[in-house]
This record gives sequence, structure tokens and C-alpha cells, in this order.
Amino acid sequence: MSATARKTAPMPDDIRAMKGGTPIVSLTAYTTPMAQMMDDHCDFVLVGDSVGMVLHGLPSTLGVTMEMMVMHGRAVARGLSKAMMVVDMPFGSYEETPAQAFRNAAILMAETGAGAVKLEGGQHMADTIAFLVARGIPVMAHIGLTPQSINTLGGYKVQGRDDQADMLMADAQAVTDAGAFSVVLEKVPARLADRITAEIAIPTIGIGASAGCDGQILVVDDMLGLFTTFKPKFVKRFGNLGRDGEAAIKAYADEVRARHFPAPEHTFAEKAPGK
Repeated sequence: MSATARKTAPMPDDIRAMKGGTPIVSLTAYTTPMAQMMDDHCDFVLVGDSVGMVLHGLPSTLGVTMEMMVMHGRAVARGLSKAMMVVDMPFGSYEETPAQAFRNAAILMAETGAGAVKLEGGQHMADTIAFLVARGIPVMAHIGLTPQSINTLGGYKVQGRDDQADMLMADAQAVTDAGAFSVVLEKVPARLADRITAEIAIPTIGIGASAGCDGQILVVDDMLGLFTTFKPKFVKRFGNLGRDGEAAIKAYADEVRARHFPAPEHTFAEKAPGK
């Protein structure tokens, strides 16, 4: 069933049930207007910790705070009525203990109205995922390239090549067994992503993975061409709004300096029309 035909937002079990069917569509969002634009077209919308880099100019996602995720989650929630909202758990909010993860996940869900949270990690986070799910917190897992771990991964490298493939497969199975309702596969070789998709019981959401995944997600500012600091290989630009926006700003600046703007039609007379 397509997102455009739904009258109410899906639940995590609805996303899980889309395994093997029509591909799941998702994008990130951080603001109300952007959420409104994608509400008719996405099955779920992720309030990603990528907000730190995209909107706040941080060098990585590591500086993102709970307060930032709550603020942007609330903003996105105001723009959604048909798509489910998932909120990223920021770095340092869940890794210490399952109890810490529950406290912070509960805050995110209560404060934003999110339908689920997303956290990074495979086998080593399985106990935490199970702990959250058992206490009413639906979890979307995230394996492969996990941006919050770039310091230990050695940068934004492809994950799962050569002798890493079996470990990543084990990660996928571990988060499935722990109760995650879906799993993001980031920067994973296509053949391995297809194997994982075929062998686990929950939907895979690809980002730099394979068209064979059960769904896809991109950072919306990447695919619209708004974020231009760098462009990952897996990003396709479906628009060039950054370039168009800069051209519009230049045109505005030129007209202001030439005193062409505001024109008479943009200003007001001393008396109202008809008086």
C-alpha cells in the first residue's frame, strides 16, 4: 500500500509488514515545512542526527544533543499526518547501559510523539534493543557505516567488504533477533545488502547499499542539492535547490543595490485604495 493512499500514519508493525513488498520510501527531515512536503510521499520520516552537519554546521554527528533532537522532532511532527516519524538517538544517549537508553528513548518519544527511535550498532547493541522493545520502545537498528563511530571506524568507509561480511551478517541477525522492526544498511556492498535482505525477517532500509533492499532513505538536503559541502557517492541529486537558491539571492542583492527592489508594487501608498 502506498503512502499516498493511507489516511493515518503507519505504526512500526506496518513498516515491518512491508518486508518484501513495495519498497519503503523514507527521507530525513528537520523542519516543519520540509516534513509537510514529504508527508504525502514517504512511509516514514527520520529526524536524523545528520541535522548537526546539515543545519548546524557541525563537522560530524557527534556534537548533536538530546535537546536538539527533541526540538527538531517537535518541528517535524507538526508537519506530518500520514508518515510515521522516527527520531535518531544522539551519540552518548544510549551506549552506556540499556537503562540509560530507555530513559532517553522515553524522553524522545514523549516529547516529540515519535513512533520509534533509531540507534546505531549491531551485536553489541542487541541487549539494549531487546531491553527497549520489551518496555514499549520500537527500535529501528542501523548497521554498516555508523556515523557516530567514525573515530573507531577510521572515517566514512564502506563496511562489510571481504572478511567483514560475515560480521555484518551477524549484526543484521542480532538486531533482528533482538526485536528491531527494521534496519538501516549504510554504505554496504550491494551483493551483501541483497544477502542480508534475503536472510533476515525485517525490512532493510538502504543508504548506499542496494536497490534490492526493502526500502531506501536519503538525507533530504543531499538529494535536493541544498547541502553542498560534500556529496557522497550514493547520493543522487533530484534537485539543485542550493544552486537555484544562491542564484535567487544574488538576483535579490543585485536589485537592492540597483534600487530596482522594492518596486512600486511592493510598497504601500499613504492612503488605502478607494479612500
